[in-house]
Amino acid sequence: MSADVTGVVVRLKLSLLRNGLRQSGGRRAAYVASAVVVFLFAALQLLGLIMLRGNAHASSVVVLLVAVLALGWAVMPLFFPGGDETLDPTRLVMLPLRPRPLVRALLAASLVGIGPLFTLCLFTGSVIAVARGAVAWVVGVIGVALALLVCVALARAVAAANIRLLTSRKGRDLAVLSGLVIAIGAQVVNFGAQRLGSAGLGRLDPWADVLRWVPPASAIGAVESVSEGSYGTGGLQLALSAGALVALIAVWSRHLTRLMTSPDGSTLQAATEAAVRERSSTGLARLLPDGRTGTVMERSLRYVWRDPKTKAAWVTSLAIGLIVPLFNALQGTGSIYFACFAAGMLGIQMYNQFGQDTSAFWMVAMTISSPRDAYVELRGRALALLVITLPYATLVTVLTTALLGEWPRLPEALGLSFALLGAMLATGAWTSARFPYSIPQEGYKNVAPGQAGLAWISIFGGMVSAALLCAPVIALTIWLNVSEDGDAWSRLLLPLGGAYGAALTWLGLRLAAPRTAARLPEILMAVSKG
Repeated sequence: MSADVTGVVVRLKLSLLRNGLRQSGGRRAAYVASAVVVFLFAALQLLGLIMLRGNAHASSVVVLLVAVLALGWAVMPLFFPGGDETLDPTRLVMLPLRPRPLVRALLAASLVGIGPLFTLCLFTGSVIAVARGAVAWVVGVIGVALALLVCVALARAVAAANIRLLTSRKGRDLAVLSGLVIAIGAQVVNFGAQRLGSAGLGRLDPWADVLRWVPPASAIGAVESVSEGSYGTGGLQLALSAGALVALIAVWSRHLTRLMTSPDGSTLQAATEAAVRERSSTGLARLLPDGRTGTVMERSLRYVWRDPKTKAAWVTSLAIGLIVPLFNALQGTGSIYFACFAAGMLGIQMYNQFGQDTSAFWMVAMTISSPRDAYVELRGRALALLVITLPYATLVTVLTTALLGEWPRLPEALGLSFALLGAMLATGAWTSARFPYSIPQEGYKNVAPGQAGLAWISIFGGMVSAALLCAPVIALTIWLNVSEDGDAWSRLLLPLGGAYGAALTWLGLRLAAPRTAARLPEILMAVSKG
């Protein structure tokens, strides 16, 4: 019976692939092009691993490679849940299938596709790079099979444990953030490659010594151990991978059973419990001021947490604002003033405040009848942004200072960051009223067609204006650094920068409020075009 189920599910996977390619010529062309690129990359990687054979650090490279591939398999279902229709076991709930035969069938179906073939090529190349002797080759065959099965079972277990999340709105949020994770990963890989280029592959050895005991890297590490004559060590490493495979299948089977037998959020009981939790969730509101200011702050912070586009923009700014100063400091080429990059990236979130509301801005517009109402609205949005940006900019500045060891310059760096943040809040409030534009909710575009010019003027014009507004603090910082007695006075830059930034924010909100109140119909039309 289980063999029949396995065959049916594998044929189902092939049918899904075939029928998906039949939908359009563009989809077929994209699939073929991606397959060709993946196979060429796999071939080049396989050739590189073969050429690595005989290198003293070959085992460290392949162990780390297997560990990175396993990490990729673990996070792939979280960011690309729609890439494989068979990842969603809830589609099989109504079928009379037992968990164990279904697990075996889904495991076999998971081995069909470009990803498993790519992984198999790299695992095979890893074995070729380190295997020496007949016994090592036999262990290599077993190790490749174990490592591949562990990766596939890991992906399936993660998908089953998070399938309710992946099929919900938050799952779509993860898909929006996938590009950011890839970008950050590319920066990390680039940084690691630069460090290896200057220090050599020997720096990988301490990491590899630990990871060779972590499945599925331990399955490939067993090949190296057997090649060196350590048969007991190799057997133990293989046993670790086999045990991990059994544990992952057990976890997967348990989650699969729970998914196919327990009620989900569509049932009345679950929906009622969720409603009760929603009504009782007032923790955020208790921490905010009373009146309209607190309401605006709560709404803005909920947008950051719940709206996919807003969340993606915030996470991107948070990540890049941290990566740029810290990575430059770690490379020894950074400056403490790079920490201002964090305040600059987060200050951008003040721009196009009303466009972030899209067509829902009409509900806000109905509550604004005077410049005072507009001022309170803008002030609440600025305060919500400061709740995140002030501690974050301070943290990034302190971390950058610690890595560079320039503690005497910490006050002036913080003062510059606060002044820059205040200038961007001021210009952001004004440009939000003067140059609003719509942000489409669907797709990956951040500007509606025909409004790209408005976006450029709003963001880049505002950033240039913010830099000009910060000129007095920048000039004072330069003067204190070149002056003989500057070190004694540099600490005053922290309170001066903070006060100057607060004054700029207040002035920008005051100037933007009358324009906002006067241009409500134009703003509403502009932000509703998407």
